[in-house]
Amino acid sequence: MNENPILRVAEIAISYHPAVKPSERLRITSSTDAEQVFRSIWELPIDLRESFYALYLDRGNKVLGYLLISVGGLSGTVIDPKTVYQTALKANASGIIIAHNHPSGNPQPSDADLQLTNKLKEAGQLLDINLLDHLIIMPEGYTSFADEGML
Repeated sequence: MNENPILRVAEIAISYHPAVKPSERLRITSSTDAEQVFRSIWELPIDLRESFYALYLDRGNKVLGYLLISVGGLSGTVIDPKTVYQTALKANASGIIIAHNHPSGNPQPSDADLQLTNKLKEAGQLLDINLLDHLIIMPEGYTSFADEGML
């Protein structure tokens, strides 16, 4: 058989395999709940390098899963909004809570943090996926954009 190279295309597979039964999923009811989940999944020491995670939630604010989006250096990490939302779409998420750490312990969001949050919020509105909170995790404590009225 003579294959036409123009007609050769790759199949894209999209999958999500939840390992937790719906009845056993954690429910997020506050920024404190979210902070506890993030601290339990954080891979690197919080005071070592900046990392960025996303929690994906169903309509009842139960956790569908999480994803490590990016690991950077001491003072920043690069986030691609497409990566954040492609996973949300795979999992049929209704909401997202994002978090990154400040190894320095500074609780204040940077201008870049505020710009990224607004960009992700706007992208979520187009997809009908709510950005519920953005946490800055520090070695001691955290800042919640939702609690501080910045979201």
